[in-house]
Amino acid sequence: MEVTIERILPGGLGLAHADGRTVMVALAAPGDRLRVRVERVKGSVAFASIEEIIEPSPDRSAPPCPYFGRCGGCDFQQMNYETQLAAKKEIIRDCLHRIAKIDAPDFQIVAAPNQWHYRSRAQWQFDADGKRLGYFESGSRRVCDVTDCAVLVPELQWVLEDMRAGMADESLASDARYFRAIAGDGTAVVAAGFERAHRTSHQQPAHEHSASSTEEEIGEVTRTIAGETYRLGAESFFQTNVDLLPQLIEEAIGQQHGDTAVELYCGVGLFTVPLARRFKDVTGVEDDADATEFAQQNLAHADLSNAEVEKSDVGNWLARNEHNPRFAPLDFVLLDPPRAGAESRVISGILKLKPKRLCYVSCDPATLARDLSKIIAGGYSLDSILAFDMFPQTHHVETVVHLSG
Repeated sequence: MEVTIERILPGGLGLAHADGRTVMVALAAPGDRLRVRVERVKGSVAFASIEEIIEPSPDRSAPPCPYFGRCGGCDFQQMNYETQLAAKKEIIRDCLHRIAKIDAPDFQIVAAPNQWHYRSRAQWQFDADGKRLGYFESGSRRVCDVTDCAVLVPELQWVLEDMRAGMADESLASDARYFRAIAGDGTAVVAAGFERAHRTSHQQPAHEHSASSTEEEIGEVTRTIAGETYRLGAESFFQTNVDLLPQLIEEAIGQQHGDTAVELYCGVGLFTVPLARRFKDVTGVEDDADATEFAQQNLAHADLSNAEVEKSDVGNWLARNEHNPRFAPLDFVLLDPPRAGAESRVISGILKLKPKRLCYVSCDPATLARDLSKIIAGGYSLDSILAFDMFPQTHHVETVVHLSG
């Protein structure tokens, strides 16, 4: 089947039409004329892969990564960077229009300072029997063995090389299924994940190249962002592109100030700490015990006594505090949920608290649009949208939205 790619859809697939069908093509660029092979059909939609590039798009680039097309990551390498940014803007606009019925005003996307070697967090899958360490292959659970990852910061590339040396001499835990790694200011930490409830971690200076082992210790790193210092571990969620974090924090919080602020899904306190510089009374809510402990330590290290972090499921916390006079009135709520977005009961709980202003930080345009439709139906208006290319070479994008009641 021959097709011409019209545009890039949410999820990163290229859209085409042929033989009365909608055709979605992986690893395509807008304007490509392709011969494709249909892999599966769902209703009137065919999902296809590229057999031949008949006429490449002028926006197509040669992917520099030797694992492109096999590794499940970095599905935008086939497009030049300007086209990647334009596609991400269109993905956000498409989701807002199609899901939330929002015709978004023109907005910008902030480009990444580094299109490569930006990723400071990673999860490497481990196949001990096959001696493979890397990422899952696209659409499978087979491990793509990776020796050099083009998007890792140098510190994590060094750690990957250490881990591979450990795999070669069989010093890695043979029953580990994956390793999570994070780079900090001068150090990196690795935690091994097992099928059972068993975790080990290993910390080393990021410049050392000694073979990695898995010791019974809990490692942590520190990361300095916009003058604030954060402690975190390999299992902690933290934004992966630290180059853009000062701008992301500034956009999310900026000149916001007042008496009371709440951050939902606060993690290790990335936004909680700067919020406590601007508001008199700040509460962070986080369900993960380790992240909560790190957030409390980070506030204490910053000598901020006007903020606290509560370990709680976000929906449960909102239900408990619906009538809490401490949050009446509530000046500002910032939420930064996981990719799945906020549960309906979380949106309902936020609306019951009636904050004057809201900031939603999202890593998924589709769930963002779904949640915004409920927030706007609850009486809030959209004030601004700004996107950040936190994940170059992939279809993922970060969006910061401000609303007011």
